[in-house]
Amino acid sequence: MKRKQDSQRETLTPEERERRRRRRLRQKRRRRRRTISLAVLLGLIFIAILVVSKTFFDRQAEKEKMHRIKEQEIAAEEARIQELKASIAKADQMAQSYDYDGAIALLQQQENYEGNTDIVNAIAKYTVGKTYLEAKDPTKVPHIFFHSLIVDTGRAFDTSKWGAEEVGGINAWMTTVDEFDKIIQQLYDNGYVLVRMRDLVTQTTDENGTVHLKQNGSLMLPADKKPLVLSIDDWSYYHNYEGRGYGDKAVLDQNGEVKVHYTAADGKEDVGDYDVVPRLNTFCKKHPDFSYKGARGIAAMTGYNGVFGYRTDVAYQTGERLGQDQKDWLDRHPDFNFDQEVAEAKKIAEAVKASGWEFASHTWGHLSVTGKSVEELKTDNERWVNTVEPIVGKVDTIIFAHGNDIADWHDYDPAKNALFAYYKSAGYNFYANVDASSKTWEQIRDSYFRQGRIDCDGIQMWRAKSGQAKTNVFEDLFDVNAVFSPDRPTPVSATGKA
Repeated sequence: MKRKQDSQRETLTPEERERRRRRRLRQKRRRRRRTISLAVLLGLIFIAILVVSKTFFDRQAEKEKMHRIKEQEIAAEEARIQELKASIAKADQMAQSYDYDGAIALLQQQENYEGNTDIVNAIAKYTVGKTYLEAKDPTKVPHIFFHSLIVDTGRAFDTSKWGAEEVGGINAWMTTVDEFDKIIQQLYDNGYVLVRMRDLVTQTTDENGTVHLKQNGSLMLPADKKPLVLSIDDWSYYHNYEGRGYGDKAVLDQNGEVKVHYTAADGKEDVGDYDVVPRLNTFCKKHPDFSYKGARGIAAMTGYNGVFGYRTDVAYQTGERLGQDQKDWLDRHPDFNFDQEVAEAKKIAEAVKASGWEFASHTWGHLSVTGKSVEELKTDNERWVNTVEPIVGKVDTIIFAHGNDIADWHDYDPAKNALFAYYKSAGYNFYANVDASSKTWEQIRDSYFRQGRIDCDGIQMWRAKSGQAKTNVFEDLFDVNAVFSPDRPTPVSATGKA
């Protein structure tokens, strides 16, 4: 075949061969052009697809972006609305606690508050509410106090288990849960409002760092309301409280609120309002008008057994100066961790302060200050500062243990009273003793504020109930006959020990 083709070529003239060559060249060019055209077409199609795809995905991305922005705007608006609602709710709570100025200031911080009908109406309501307030006399304010509450009177008053002397002390110095609830309810019904000791004075500090106090003429409450100071002593759940029907330890619940752990006689454990602090907090939540600007009370703390039921005194760590009850407790708790106890106690203290309570020294060792030397007071106070202050924070209030004082009713005079001079130098400006001889007793002086406290306990209520008291200091506060627990052994005397 190849020979035949070669033979045919040989018969072709040069012109014919040239024409064939050119024809083949044209065909080859046409095929190349078609290939190029097809490649270009495919390229253009591919580019078009890319452009369309990019446009599509860009549009989708833009839609998603706009959707996200819209969602963010909606979330931000919802957050703003919720924040606004929270601010209005907080302002309303402040107003219910007679802090109208604070409530108005909070609402006026809101963006464009003038255009919000709810805020404008609230501000108008608070402004009117302020007109019903009047100044109260800071020198006529009662101060009542409690110890830890008796939850189980059956155990607390069991003389067969604890002996007559010890039960006598519990009966004399403590208050039952039922009595406390009735007292607080009657105080509320009678128009009393909790205030802080420091609310009764105005405090300034001069260029030398010296604190000066004077009567607060601007303690404003409605005409039918009366200020009242409240405190608690010894919130430590001492070892000698164990098994006697008290709470065991302060704890935080799932909401971070302060509650008290309690162990019943049958060993069943529970967490709830088993003492003054959580009980009063719960009451004030239901009745915010029982509290002036969020005030609760003062917790007067010792330190020798720790605080809040946590064994935070350094003796538990070092093993030095331990009493037998402390040694016994450590033997029963071989897993004791001092640092953990302190850390947990600090959490309690912060939550207590956040709920409106304040702390005071009750001396480290529950010390009777009467007749003590400056050195004895200094040693005790330094122990308090070293072991309790790191937990509860620095305080400027001392509530004397055993109801004692560092002077009689005359003014504290640093030139004549070395004990006062020491405590003042240590930073104490507020002082309290126990004085149930009158309904109120205060000394507001430039360098200090001293107040007498009324013990709402078995012995004082019994004296009022039985007519033994020269003055029924409770008659304006609550009805002792309606409060006094039928579970109490009577008569009640002050000869026992708690």
